[in-house]
Amino acid sequence: VVGEVKNLQRGVLQIETDYSKSDFKIEWKKVTEIYTITEFMVTLSNGVKHFGNLKSQPNDTIRIITDNQGNVDVKREDIVFLIAYDDKFLDRFSASISFGFDMAKARNLKQITTRSSLGYKAEKWNTGASFYNLTSTQDETEDIQRREADVSFSYLLPYKLYGVATVSYLSNTEQSIDSRINAQIGVGRFLVQSNRMDWGLKLGFNRNIERYTNDTGDRESWEGYFGTDYNIFDLGDLDLLLSVMAYPSITEAGRWRSDSKFDIKYEFPLDFFVKMGVSLNYDNRPADGASETDYVFNISFGWEW
Repeated sequence: VVGEVKNLQRGVLQIETDYSKSDFKIEWKKVTEIYTITEFMVTLSNGVKHFGNLKSQPNDTIRIITDNQGNVDVKREDIVFLIAYDDKFLDRFSASISFGFDMAKARNLKQITTRSSLGYKAEKWNTGASFYNLTSTQDETEDIQRREADVSFSYLLPYKLYGVATVSYLSNTEQSIDSRINAQIGVGRFLVQSNRMDWGLKLGFNRNIERYTNDTGDRESWEGYFGTDYNIFDLGDLDLLLSVMAYPSITEAGRWRSDSKFDIKYEFPLDFFVKMGVSLNYDNRPADGASETDYVFNISFGWEW
């Protein structure tokens, strides 16, 4: 295949050619040789980064030809991420949107869910935003709503470390939350980073600001947080994501919260996908009269770029 290598991520090499309307996507483990003119930022499984051209060598080895470090020979499976160093601005963006709809005759049930995301990845940092909305209405019952949104920024550091800052928003009728705003800052580390999976831990501090829909007084507190993200993407057209975060309170003794999420995504041609997900929120000291837990099970169909 002769063309422009766009990137390598999650074990898939993306190549743009002049003779195809859509980019070729090839599993990295099935690439036997690669030669590039463009200079790439190359990330290895041990977290080390190099900048240079690629040239295949015998014994499944790839040579990275750099300007200041000479030639660096690595095993193909040790390369986990590639992006052109002079990549076009728009090529570094990613986005997705999905919809779900349920309707039943019983009590005239109608439920709509939407998910969307937007991201940008540079050489040493990346940022992203996401939004989730669930609205459910039925006769003789109060409407149910749940909204989530977040904006995050992370910066890559040596030794598989990264700094992270996030601002998130939650509105949840099950737990009588009118708004919960979290502002987090912390650090994470990849324990495993390969073409098959990513697994990392992160911890830090969180500022929690809560407003409620009932007579419970407003809350503002400081919390610690720690958790893990586990992402598997070498299951054919399936992607699996598990995220678990715990928030022990610093200023409210004895209170702690947790957020958990599990997603399965199946990819179709032309960048369409179907996603099934479960999310769970727990608070051992919720608003007066509200539930300690709230969970959502969702199936949606969407498209990503």
